[in-house]
Amino acid sequence: MLAPAVFFWQIVLAIHVVFVVAAFGAVVAYPVIALAAERLDRSSVPLLHRVRQVVGRSMINPGLVVVAIAGIYLAADLKTFHDFYVQWGIGVIIVLGALEGAFVSRQSGRLAELAQHDIEAAAGGEVKWSSEYVTARGRADQVNAVMAVLVIVTVFLMVVQ
Repeated sequence: MLAPAVFFWQIVLAIHVVFVVAAFGAVVAYPVIALAAERLDRSSVPLLHRVRQVVGRSMINPGLVVVAIAGIYLAADLKTFHDFYVQWGIGVIIVLGALEGAFVSRQSGRLAELAQHDIEAAAGGEVKWSSEYVTARGRADQVNAVMAVLVIVTVFLMVVQ
């Protein structure tokens, strides 16, 4: 009897990888996108923060769920729950979900409001970011950087397992 050309666990692995790329590619790309938007047109910054909030709610959070389900299935099927990279991955999913849900989504909305206020206060002149916006943006950028590093380290650990 011939072995199947594709095993079910391979399909689940492909789904796992696709959703990692779709959900977390945005996290890794966001700092570059934010920098470009600010340099090209400061008036676009409030929209960028609102888009980040929507991406979190519509791609990152649901993607986390699919990545977790597929990863748990793979670990169970391949009997790798005891491996460090699996335990690390589960921990990172919990941390990313907590950061995205408790901080990033809310902070993105707040940053949009602050940036819009600063733009309106400039009344068509040069936009100067308020100290409140700069402080909040700095915290958000730090959290995003932590999330991006966690994603990159996790991908590395999954590949080199």
